[in-house]
Amino acid sequence: MSAETRRWLTGGALVVAVVAAALASTSWSEATQTDLAGRLAGPHAGHWLGQDGLGRDVLARVVVGARVSFAVAAAVVAISLLAGVAIGTIAALAGGWTDLVIVRTIDVVLAFPGLLLAIALAAVWGPGVGNVVLALSALGWTGYARLARSEVARLRHATFVEAAEALGATPLRLALRHVLPLALPALLVQATFGVSGAIVAEASLSFLGLGVPPPTPSWGAMLDEGRQFLLVAPHLVLAPGAALAATVLALQLFGDGLRDRLDVRRTDPTG
Repeated sequence: MSAETRRWLTGGALVVAVVAAALASTSWSEATQTDLAGRLAGPHAGHWLGQDGLGRDVLARVVVGARVSFAVAAAVVAISLLAGVAIGTIAALAGGWTDLVIVRTIDVVLAFPGLLLAIALAAVWGPGVGNVVLALSALGWTGYARLARSEVARLRHATFVEAAEALGATPLRLALRHVLPLALPALLVQATFGVSGAIVAEASLSFLGLGVPPPTPSWGAMLDEGRQFLLVAPHLVLAPGAALAATVLALQLFGDGLRDRLDVRRTDPTG
């Protein structure tokens, strides 16, 4: 078994394990139920990862936090992918001034530090799941747009595309039936890396108090809450930190393996 196949299978198995853990039968009430008598208790039989500053079960909060992270990441990637592919395809097919304006717009957006701009937008709009998704999607589409434009432009003058155009195929049909299916592997790889990036970005915003508002569990918010008890209750930081690191590692391994398996050039979401 090649190293690329091992990476792909290992990453895929880890992703499945993380998703399965996120879909475990932990309820919202288990993650939010307080027990001041067990405040800051370490791992024990009743609470395998211990309890936080309000006596809430850390394991339940990590599991529910995983659902929040994946939900936000999936929404961000879906919105960014659809918007980016549409904009990039229009730029490549239209050419001329349309292409120039779109490319310059992408360059302007990419000129701003991504996370700092997301922090600014989240600060203006306020905390909330919807605002986090919008703030991250406002930046995330650029990488997909640049990649889609590059792939469509590369395939635009292929013989089979010109033949379809000569037979009367509309630009929409050219894009949907002849060009984008061939660009799908590169977009799929970038989307995989985009999920891990969105999870880290959501955790960063929540850590700063600009993401998912309490009492909704979030890995970033759990890290922020736990750092004040780092010396007396390190499990409050170790549990969400390990979950975040394992998830990102799994997605990166899966993305690397998928890229090699599909023979796609390494894509950079920042262009």
